[in-house]
Amino acid sequence: MVSRLHDVVSRLHDVVSTHQKLSLLVGGAAAALLCFTLARRHLRSSEKVRVGVVSQLLIHPLKSGKAVSVDLAECLRMGLKHGELRDRHWLVITEDGHMVTARQQPRLVLVSLTCGGGGGGAGLCLSGPGMEELQMPLQQPDNAVIACRPVENHCFAEHNPVRRCCSSSSSSSSSSSSSSSSSSSSRVFGDDIQGRDCGDAAARWLTLYLGGEKAFRLVHFEAHSMEPRRSAAQEKLFSPQEVNMSPQQVAYPDVGPVMLLSEASVGDLNGKLAEDVTVERFRPNIVIGDCSAFAEDSWKELLIGEVRLQRVMSCGRCIFTTIDPETGVISRKEPLDTLKGYRQCKPSERNIYKTAPLFGQLFTVKKTGVFQVGDVVYSVGR
Repeated sequence: MVSRLHDVVSRLHDVVSTHQKLSLLVGGAAAALLCFTLARRHLRSSEKVRVGVVSQLLIHPLKSGKAVSVDLAECLRMGLKHGELRDRHWLVITEDGHMVTARQQPRLVLVSLTCGGGGGGAGLCLSGPGMEELQMPLQQPDNAVIACRPVENHCFAEHNPVRRCCSSSSSSSSSSSSSSSSSSSSRVFGDDIQGRDCGDAAARWLTLYLGGEKAFRLVHFEAHSMEPRRSAAQEKLFSPQEVNMSPQQVAYPDVGPVMLLSEASVGDLNGKLAEDVTVERFRPNIVIGDCSAFAEDSWKELLIGEVRLQRVMSCGRCIFTTIDPETGVISRKEPLDTLKGYRQCKPSERNIYKTAPLFGQLFTVKKTGVFQVGDVVYSVGR
């Protein structure tokens, strides 16, 4: 009897032991599969494929102004920076507070804003055809801070950017030389953006250059002390979680901090035009060579030098593209008409782009750093 009981217990022990072994084997296999899947995902997410080479880096310090070509630039959250010059951190406004771009004043594309001199005393230089060069201080902390409000009647106005600049004080901005430096701001559609008045000398220069009945002023977004705004385009296109994970902040650009375009895409367009246009007409920050036309449309995430960029949306084009960057003359026809003929968005994207043709891609900065002309461009991940 005892012997039989011992046999039963022994068999039960064998069954339990076998079950435990099977459980361990199944658990081990599941863990191995999970590790393999995670490792594969990591490898796929870190895959990089060479897609081109940086052929030009362009900074537009003055919104609508002439581009400054550089060999090397910092790429910060709010766009490109070279020395003291930051992309689209200066803006022309009317004396009564409305933002001015080359859409209203085409000759703005001929105005250069550069940084002259050297060392800590470097100042700004404003120049344009038929005008004497104007030297002015880079920082003018005693001048008024002007609050900015949205631009209307502009392509992409609903998720645009840029703000109409209006001082919330009752005094005219022309009295900036005697204004206090206290900040005043307006809250419009949940966005605030500011600009420091650049003084009366710059105002007189712009007013003389642009002519007409209106007076003009220059304002500067001070990145070290002013609050950037979050692009409403990102909030419209992405979920709140995605927006919070990668906040896109800008000063005066229309939508995103970085715009990228390939040489081949411009070449493809030129093949359809009676007269060639240059890449500068489309005002990109990064120009890519050694790739096929419109290859940039498929790039979701890029690695260039130390910099990592994430695509936000295509760049919808407007009447600005019809301004010749060499003459400041606006035709209101080409190359916009040709682009409309073959670069329309998908029907499902009409609520975003309307009838604006797509040419170039807008990116947000996922990882800041330095890059330069000649750097290889990698597409990262899938």
